[in-house]
Amino acid sequence: MRVPFLDLVSQQAEIAEEVLPAWREQFTSAAFVGGAEVAAFEREYAAYIGVRHCVGVANGTDAVELALRAVGICPGDEVIIPVNTFIATAEAVTRLGATPVFVDVDEEYLLIDPAAVEAAVTSRTRAIVPVHLYGQTAPVEALLQIATRHGLVVVEDAAQSQGATATIGRAGALGRVAATSFYPGKNLGAAGDAGAVLTDDPAVAEFVRNYAAHGSSVKYVHDRAGVNSRLDAVQATVLRAKLRRLDTWNAARRAAAERYAGMLADLTEVRLPATRPGNEDVWHLYVVQVAERDRVLAELGAAGIGAAIHYPTPLHLTAAYAGLGYQAGRFPVAEAAARRILSLPMYPHLTAVQQSLVTAALVGSLRARSRAGEVPVLADRAVS
Repeated sequence: MRVPFLDLVSQQAEIAEEVLPAWREQFTSAAFVGGAEVAAFEREYAAYIGVRHCVGVANGTDAVELALRAVGICPGDEVIIPVNTFIATAEAVTRLGATPVFVDVDEEYLLIDPAAVEAAVTSRTRAIVPVHLYGQTAPVEALLQIATRHGLVVVEDAAQSQGATATIGRAGALGRVAATSFYPGKNLGAAGDAGAVLTDDPAVAEFVRNYAAHGSSVKYVHDRAGVNSRLDAVQATVLRAKLRRLDTWNAARRAAAERYAGMLADLTEVRLPATRPGNEDVWHLYVVQVAERDRVLAELGAAGIGAAIHYPTPLHLTAAYAGLGYQAGRFPVAEAAARRILSLPMYPHLTAVQQSLVTAALVGSLRARSRAGEVPVLADRAVS
């Protein structure tokens, strides 16, 4: 029995009876771009997150760029982002002609480190982009205080956190503006690429809507040279159906995370993921840390267990950002974690039987080497 890393087939099967009739109607009417279905999703998702405005766009990378552009980020500005994130966070900054300033993450949660952010602020800094990584919110409370002291804006990257909450609110409603992705593998995923910008600021929302439609609010009247980045009705239909199930699916993810924690509790060779106090994690990913990670990953694959790495190379060590001049060793926490992190299968339809197979394969891989004295014990592992 193989265990996939992600099971999108079960998700699509669960919503098929709702989605297929709507799709047939869309193909009959040819109402593909914008329209009532998109507007309905924007209203529903804004209400779910707890903001006044949601603007659907083509993908999550566009969402981050448009959010930054809407708050005035310009060429030459500096934007602070964690080095442990998907490259899209940094790409959105460089597409604006601004400079991503990387900072390290904390050791326990692998989230952006507020102390590192404070130390990275310069006269050119304009924004902080906390990434709500792996399904839980970054320490936005501390970042908002830093932003207030230095006159900065907080733009959330909420692509991995649909439904997550912190003590001060829900991910996507914590900063001036937020960007999210609805890539199929997200907790709230479309049937293709899609994204959204979220805000309470009507001026920000209007700018994003205008700029993403070729700088136009009225057909053939162009206020500025914009881009084409719009959510289509086909994706909105899928997102509406999945949004109605999101809390249930997130609860299933939390239950799966609890099962993993119980199954792996006595395995000292594994460091389990931890949740920040006050956070409700939605477990977009279940990321453990192990020694000899690449070997363990290969052995899991050979045993039919889907696993992955999020992310194998901190952004400052990628060829894409070599020109910024960061050297190996600059961000020791992220660099050390990148050698150990391992994402285990995690999705709403993951069963206890499947998790037993995952943990048995993981235990077998680690204990075989541990008995031979070849694998160090991660005694300082965090617990949920």
